[in-house]
Amino acid sequence: MANIKSSKKSILTSEKKRSANAAFKTSLKTAMKNVELAVANGDKAAAAVALAFAYKKLDKSVSKNIHKANFASREKSRLSTRVNALN
Repeated sequence: MANIKSSKKSILTSEKKRSANAAFKTSLKTAMKNVELAVANGDKAAAAVALAFAYKKLDKSVSKNIHKANFASREKSRLSTRVNALN
């Protein structure tokens, strides 16, 4: 445990950021999973809505520096390919 007051504060803030980022990552994974489920069920309308929400979450993760831009781009491409493959 740190002895310096500023170090103690730094530990607290980094823990807050860590838990907020973990919660955001979980919600992003859920959004991407919802797209996968809609595709598996063959529901193109639901898949399109879920895809738009997943895009929003991916863009936000990049702007918050939670994920890198290439990760978001790769996931967007992967999800949109599956949605577009539906008839």
